[in-house]
Amino acid sequence: MTGTWVPIVVASVVALVGLLVVALWASRTRALSHRVGSFSCAVADGPDGPWARGVAQYGATSLYWWRRASLVPRPASTWARSGIRVLERRRLPSADGSVQAVVVHCEVRDVRRGVRSVHLHMSDDAYAGFTSWIEATPSRVGTVI
Repeated sequence: MTGTWVPIVVASVVALVGLLVVALWASRTRALSHRVGSFSCAVADGPDGPWARGVAQYGATSLYWWRRASLVPRPASTWARSGIRVLERRRLPSADGSVQAVVVHCEVRDVRRGVRSVHLHMSDDAYAGFTSWIEATPSRVGTVI
């Protein structure tokens, strides 16, 4: 009788761990996408991909980017606000001809990897916010006049 319960217990533990991982991922994704200043943003090293889907968030001095398919609590990339340069943008039309997405070619100063070239895929509204955030860079953050 004892031997018949082992596969059931193992299957139950595996299912429980699987459910826990899915619940953690769903909670993390929801928390990231509902933060103030966050938007959906895919990242690639080249204009044709491969694209890594994720969530970006504006900070006072940096843009933070988290991979969507991850459980890691810290951002996969952190780009200094003063180190982001937009080199080119390409608007992607939808089936009806309206602009729904933008691919932005940027040079970024990554906190961990130094200066590199990245392509960001975001909605047209997110691009408007992104360029406004870059242009509104204060001369010095944290100083009081």
